[in-house]
Amino acid sequence: MSQRITRRDVLKASASLAAASALPRFAFAQSAGTFRIGTLCPITGAGSPYGSGMQKAIEIGVAEVNGAGGAGGRKLELFNEDGQTKPDAAVLAAKKLIEVNKVQAIFGTWSSGVTLAVMPLTDAAGIIEMNCSGAPAISTLDTKDLVWRFQATNDRFGAAFAVIAEKRGWKRPATMAFNNASGIGNAEGFKKAWEKKGGRVVASVVYEPNRPSYRTELQQILAAKPDVIVTGSYVPDSTIILREWYQSGQDVKWILPGWAANPDLVKALGNEVVEGLISVDSVSNENAASYKALDAAYQKATGKPVSTNVYASMCYDMVMCIALAMEAAGPNATVAQVNAKIREVANPDGTQVYSFSEGKKLLSEKKKINYEGASSKLDFDQYGDVTPDFGVFVIEKGQLVRHDVVAI
Repeated sequence: MSQRITRRDVLKASASLAAASALPRFAFAQSAGTFRIGTLCPITGAGSPYGSGMQKAIEIGVAEVNGAGGAGGRKLELFNEDGQTKPDAAVLAAKKLIEVNKVQAIFGTWSSGVTLAVMPLTDAAGIIEMNCSGAPAISTLDTKDLVWRFQATNDRFGAAFAVIAEKRGWKRPATMAFNNASGIGNAEGFKKAWEKKGGRVVASVVYEPNRPSYRTELQQILAAKPDVIVTGSYVPDSTIILREWYQSGQDVKWILPGWAANPDLVKALGNEVVEGLISVDSVSNENAASYKALDAAYQKATGKPVSTNVYASMCYDMVMCIALAMEAAGPNATVAQVNAKIREVANPDGTQVYSFSEGKKLLSEKKKINYEGASSKLDFDQYGDVTPDFGVFVIEKGQLVRHDVVAI
């Protein structure tokens, strides 16, 4: 089943690439006035608890850059569309951003399905794509090094799940995965890491979306008598699965990704059902000055601390990275020239900086910089991926309480 979905994702991405072959290319010199950024945050759909905050963080970053005189002699200009957490809708929106708005980068794709569908369009147009998605296939399908991931891969999430299960002494894990690249990536990442430790996964199920019940799949898992169930899931399907598990009365622990085990899940099920569930998510670079500055601006704009939306920090850093790369590339740089500077301004070696204005000043003095992000240290590997740390949260009396931080 997992091989089938992986091939399906690849075929979908390839089909989108073929459809995009006629799109205009923007690898040539950009307009001198502005650098156009399109956003595809998940304002609606499964990612909607995070989408508006992601959009707001991008706006905060753009205001910061433009307030400092712009980057590389240009101001940033935003064009916003709702990715809807749906690949088909996101593709239509991306085509509008590329063909009508003439954007030079697209930010804020959240679900792996959306990123996998959109990135062939951005690749074909020769523009930059920055995302918060986890599917491992994103790394290998990025053939032009134009795609930058600010979230940990699902493989790394799975490895974190394995560390957590081992530390708690569990011996008989099982996995349940939503049938998409992200869900299966979580489950397969866990299986790979667990087996490397000498363990065995006692049962695995891949389930389809939009079902009124998952009782059959759940019974298959519970029949293997696991001591913990690891999921690659979202809030709607997790709500159904956990309700049916609670009704079964069988004692078993759960590890879920943070985008599934969040306050919305608690609200949907009630404190008693979710008590003791473990939620795992990336944690931001909380001791960095960049994070503290974003937190203050985000609280002023939304009334909430930025810790309530880890993807907001990632989206803010997208703006900082591209703006500093624009500054490093200089006036009238092409998209390709800007893209080539992203690792240079974010990775060692260089003077650590925590804001656009700080980095801009050093770049004007021809000095090397290393932007330390609000979301992570942002040391991009050869695939354009980073590895944030993972927070281990336990739901206690309806609240997500952080117990540990795991580094992979």
